[in-house]
Amino acid sequence: MSAPEELRYTEEHEWVATREETLVRVGITEYAQDQLGDVVFVDLPEVGRQVSAGDVFGEVESTKSVSELFAPVDGEVVAVNDGVADSPELINSDPYGEGWLIEIRLDDPSGLEALLEAEAYDALTKG
Repeated sequence: MSAPEELRYTEEHEWVATREETLVRVGITEYAQDQLGDVVFVDLPEVGRQVSAGDVFGEVESTKSVSELFAPVDGEVVAVNDGVADSPELINSDPYGEGWLIEIRLDDPSGLEALLEAEAYDALTKG
């Protein structure tokens, strides 16, 4: 399973898709959802919350474990995917599509440069 080229990644297995110059969508990778197993619950932040890169912004609970979610960038949470709150299995069935988690308005778009490109993320997960 290779990571989509157009996305950026964290070492904690979050993906980041640029929607506009200062707006990104965040989710967990196919690798992460595969490691978790069946996702049964998602705890997401309130819209309006400020996050900093590396901050815990929520958690995903699966049949195997509970895992924290880490903000990949600095900014304000401007949208939360209520669909995954109601149907957490979307994270398993469509991690890069309907299974997205939050959208963040970036404090500084250059923060994206610190994230991994697909090739580096693939190397990390195959390591």
